[in-house]
Amino acid sequence: MRHLRIGPTRRILTLRTRKATYRSGMTQTMHQGSAALLRGAGRFCDDIALPDCLIVTFLRSDAASGQIGALDVSDASDLPGVVAVHTGADVAHLGCLEVNTVIPYDAPLAFDLLATGAVHAVGQPVAAVLANTRAAGMDAAEAIWLDIEETDLPDPARIAGQQWQAGDAPQAQISVSATVNHPRLVPLSMEPRGILARPEPGGGVTVWHSTQTPHRSRTQLAHILGMDAGLIRVIAPDVGGAFGLKASLYPEEVFTVWAALHHQRPVRWNATRSEEFLSGTHGRGLTSNGTLGLDDTGRFTSLQAEVHAPVGHWLPNSGLIPAWNAARVLPGPYAVPAVDIQTGVYRENRCATGIYRGAGRPEAAALMERLVDKAGRATGLDPFEIRARNLVNSDAMPYATATGQVLDSGDYRAALDMLRGASDYDARRAEVEARRATGALVGLGLAFYLEPSGEGWESARVTWNADGTVQIDSGSSAQGQARARSYGAIAAEALGVSPDTVSLRYGDTQTCPEGIGALASRSTAIGGSAVLEACRALLARRGAGATLPMTEEVRFSTQGQAWGYGCYLVQMAVDFDTGTPKIEAAFCVDDTGTVIDAQGVTDQILGGFAQGLGEAMMEAVRYDDDGQLLTASLMDYAVPRARDVPPLQLSKMQTPSPVNPLGAKGVGEAGTIGAPPAILNAAIDALSPLGVTDLQMPLSPYRLWQTIQDFQPGKADQ
Repeated sequence: MRHLRIGPTRRILTLRTRKATYRSGMTQTMHQGSAALLRGAGRFCDDIALPDCLIVTFLRSDAASGQIGALDVSDASDLPGVVAVHTGADVAHLGCLEVNTVIPYDAPLAFDLLATGAVHAVGQPVAAVLANTRAAGMDAAEAIWLDIEETDLPDPARIAGQQWQAGDAPQAQISVSATVNHPRLVPLSMEPRGILARPEPGGGVTVWHSTQTPHRSRTQLAHILGMDAGLIRVIAPDVGGAFGLKASLYPEEVFTVWAALHHQRPVRWNATRSEEFLSGTHGRGLTSNGTLGLDDTGRFTSLQAEVHAPVGHWLPNSGLIPAWNAARVLPGPYAVPAVDIQTGVYRENRCATGIYRGAGRPEAAALMERLVDKAGRATGLDPFEIRARNLVNSDAMPYATATGQVLDSGDYRAALDMLRGASDYDARRAEVEARRATGALVGLGLAFYLEPSGEGWESARVTWNADGTVQIDSGSSAQGQARARSYGAIAAEALGVSPDTVSLRYGDTQTCPEGIGALASRSTAIGGSAVLEACRALLARRGAGATLPMTEEVRFSTQGQAWGYGCYLVQMAVDFDTGTPKIEAAFCVDDTGTVIDAQGVTDQILGGFAQGLGEAMMEAVRYDDDGQLLTASLMDYAVPRARDVPPLQLSKMQTPSPVNPLGAKGVGEAGTIGAPPAILNAAIDALSPLGVTDLQMPLSPYRLWQTIQDFQPGKADQ
């Protein structure tokens, strides 16, 4: 037993921009353009100043598993500036977060706002201080006496899973196997999580929330707090990035809203960067293994695969999505007649994992592309040739996969051919072989990927004003995707007006129609289609003689998923003496369906490529055997800097999707899906002259150097 007197990590430096004061009845619903953000004129949660506002500071567990022996808050409660200190007993009566059960969920996890009785992860909130200032709250948190009797970490326990089986697998003439471990990743949005709640007359509350899903936040807050959703208004002001981190409600955020209602005072919480490492959802962390069967002509005949998906001590709303996608997207773009694929989700005493840009799609692509590369080596077929022989034909679209997915449209072989030409692959391969003859460690890595967009519905209300201007109120939201530009272009073209006359509002549950939000690459394909359908309804009314102003509101439901796709080629050299990798060239072909905003598509691909490179080469969350987080700051966790990201040569195709009127497909996650397996395959190809056949991410210089040492001649005999 240890006696712990612990508090939050102090924030050394706080950067703040101009404050925006909000009085009762006054809200900011029109989002700032990119020019305003570049001037520092954006309004984020931490910029919103309310009078008489309390600040929340959380005392967090520094043990991964244990019983709470004592929790004494009396000293903290008596400190100057402290209004209240709450423990788990104060909020134990509240409800649980609802989870999207895309796969059978057999053993639901607890959703404790504050730990009661036991702790289950380092960083779990145990007590909450409400104080007049941040400094007073931090001092009070340090004055809380917490006694945790640590216990051994329990073994991971299965909580959810699913299996897909189809076809009769013939006896494979050739079979190859692969295992891919994906490190846990930190989303690291520029703006950490933040929330501000203000009680309103009549029992309501206004909530400013840095979120991807304001309407979902409202619905879940109502469910957990046991109140009418109509009494809750959620506003997502400018949101400084998310990448899946802000797709779900967190215990800290629900507590903040409860505290505002309980004390009838405004309450805010803004996560420090250290708290993002400790308690923000992590991404990836899955392990996939599989065996691919093929005949002697290189045709795939069967796939057996298993996905092992650890999650933390609680499950976010979309916490089952990565495990689902990592399995059901298999076998990717390839025609495989027989499959046996299963996925399992396992609880562990760590920070929660959730959706992170790609959310299972990169895991599916990485496993399949490693297997395909191995199949090429086993058959002596070139990486392009083995893929071309097995890709789904364009004339087979729409194509039902063995896991029951429907690939809507595309010409996969044309994309592969385009990449081969754009990269001058044949000459590049000859150059690589020539350099290898001189002892250089250099290789090429190819990968094909699929990007299923979200499905379901989104809404839009479009008003064509008497002065000719157009106002869009969208149920979708944004966190840096230049939504006003793309939606404005859709409305302008549909109505025959200038884009300058179109304005957009989103992110406010009171002024905008209900929607899902910005996640799963759904916004243009589904949210944009809602805008288009509303504009078409306006045109029909005007054609029938109606006069301005007119308003139309549409709830658009997609007819299926739009499947973007593409392929990436990476050339990598590895320094023999230091293991330092260098990406010498990178090429991609992406088919995102009908392109609405060409600059936006380019930006999304480049940004995704940078994040995919981060996973492949440097990012990894590390825990020790006791569940202690070893990578708790940017001093210990490496992310790509501008100089780490090589130029990427982009080529694009446009195959319209038939499942939405725009013909659009998702693009927001393309780079994070296609880049990691291409980089991984390139590194393995570079080290293949040494006899290397497998590597795991991240491909750090040390890992590559150690591999080089391990494969030196005679090493196995030492």
